[in-house]
Amino acid sequence: MSSVNPTAPEAKYTFLSLGDSYTIGESVFEVERWSVQLAGMLREEGLAITNPDIIAKTGWTTAELQEAININGNQKTYHLVSLLIGVNNQYREQGLDQYRTEFRELLQTATQFAGGESAHVFVLSIPDWGDSPFAADRDRTKITREIDQFNTLVKEECGKAGIAYVDITPLTRSATGDESQFASDGLHYSGKQMKQWAKQALPVVKQLMSH
Repeated sequence: MSSVNPTAPEAKYTFLSLGDSYTIGESVFEVERWSVQLAGMLREEGLAITNPDIIAKTGWTTAELQEAININGNQKTYHLVSLLIGVNNQYREQGLDQYRTEFRELLQTATQFAGGESAHVFVLSIPDWGDSPFAADRDRTKITREIDQFNTLVKEECGKAGIAYVDITPLTRSATGDESQFASDGLHYSGKQMKQWAKQALPVVKQLMSH
């Protein structure tokens, strides 16, 4: 992959983004999706990368994402693959052991999409929706504790697989009380907040793409 010259006009790095509502950008415009914003930032840095193909849907758990990938039948390989999944597992009170098994499988799937190159895959941590306006009447302490447990697992599994981990959860927690950081539904995040995710991922991804 490093043999491709990103400065050549015909060169195009490709990008696949896998996930749920946070990846598809529920309640925001397409250009505000974090992965679309990241692709734009990479182009500004001189990397000729396409806007991402996206396999994501609001409400998906790890199992539903894997099933959708299988049904989708996408046989392409990509220079860059992202994964952000798990909030719906937590929301539906699915167990950590189940999540670990299914998340591990998704890491393998993401690596396959990257042509077997785990060094071209990166994972974003799960946002803490407990700090959203939507969760005002929920047990926020419980949500935060569980999100931390899921993210600890995510970081562990990424470490085992040699996959880059980008921690965006503190950014989502800093959005508390700022309506401009949230989409109109009060649950999902605005393009303004997702821009911060893209900025957080940018140096990591630049490093990945330099190999």
